[in-house]
Amino acid sequence: MRRKIILSLVACLALSACGQKTDKKGEAAPAAAGAQISGAGASFPAPLYAKWAEAQKAETGVALNYQAIGSGGGIKQIKAKTVAFGASDKPLKGEELDADGLAQFPTVIGGVVPIVNLPDIQPGQLKLTGPLLADIFLGKVKKWNEPAIAALNAGVKLPNLPITVVHRSDGSGTSFLFTSYLTAVAPQWASVGASDAVKWPTGQGGKGNDGVSGYVKQTPGAIGYVEYAYAKQNGLPHASLQNAAGKFVDPTADSFSAAAAGADWSKAPGFGTLLINQPGEGAWPITGATFILMHKAQADAATGKAVLAFFDRAYSTGDAAASELAYVPLPADLKAKVRASWATIVGPDGKPVFVPAAQ
Repeated sequence: MRRKIILSLVACLALSACGQKTDKKGEAAPAAAGAQISGAGASFPAPLYAKWAEAQKAETGVALNYQAIGSGGGIKQIKAKTVAFGASDKPLKGEELDADGLAQFPTVIGGVVPIVNLPDIQPGQLKLTGPLLADIFLGKVKKWNEPAIAALNAGVKLPNLPITVVHRSDGSGTSFLFTSYLTAVAPQWASVGASDAVKWPTGQGGKGNDGVSGYVKQTPGAIGYVEYAYAKQNGLPHASLQNAAGKFVDPTADSFSAAAAGADWSKAPGFGTLLINQPGEGAWPITGATFILMHKAQADAATGKAVLAFFDRAYSTGDAAASELAYVPLPADLKAKVRASWATIVGPDGKPVFVPAAQ
């Protein structure tokens, strides 16, 4: 079921930053009741965006209506100009950004993890390699106690259960990251490819990260893939994965940070850097940033200003909330580059809609 997440935007709509009126003494006037900003897209960062908005709620009456409909839906809606911003875990390439007049910037870094519903299996106890994971999602490995899985998991009691594959049914940046990883490490996955929507060879579909989590949770023998926060929230065991250095690692904030450590964000248009199968002994192999999409030419400067002020405040005050949910905050130098890039988002007068305060 498509889930509509209503978030309250708060702390960032701060005074001059968001165009809030002041009285004669220069003090903040109350925000207009009922004001609202709309966004739609990735379910990957939805738990964090909800937490950021809740934390900011006390400072303004402006609300954010965010629909976690998947990255594909967010891209479609921002291109159609039906929302103030789109959200996608699949970064758009420079030519697509230019064609639609879009700006793109990251908010946080996270990881996609395989989750399973197996009796007596603890988080991280089950080991998988990329090629084996590809064979499972291709439908070639059909039972949990098959030799290919048992060989990697000596001493682990593997059940004699059929494997039920669960994948996304909607256009999904989580799917893009997952299939990009399989494409990078498993030649046999070439027949399927990497995209936010692929023709899955086998399995059942669920809408959103929450849909996949729910399907796996209720189906013994199931395996799916979700953003790590959803695995934690649903109490679902994750598999450990072999990374590019040949080490089996667990998904943690540290392993996501290790994957992002060598990234050169300035080389890709719209900061669209992929963090798949990065080198480093501690790197989680399915790591990625999640992105915001906005039109560079804003028809309503006040709305564009409010959106950028929200994310500016989240950059300044939201790192602790991100870490609590096992997302990785952006490094300070990258935040500075993103803030500088916002100068390209202008109102009808041709001037930037938002100028960040000196950090």
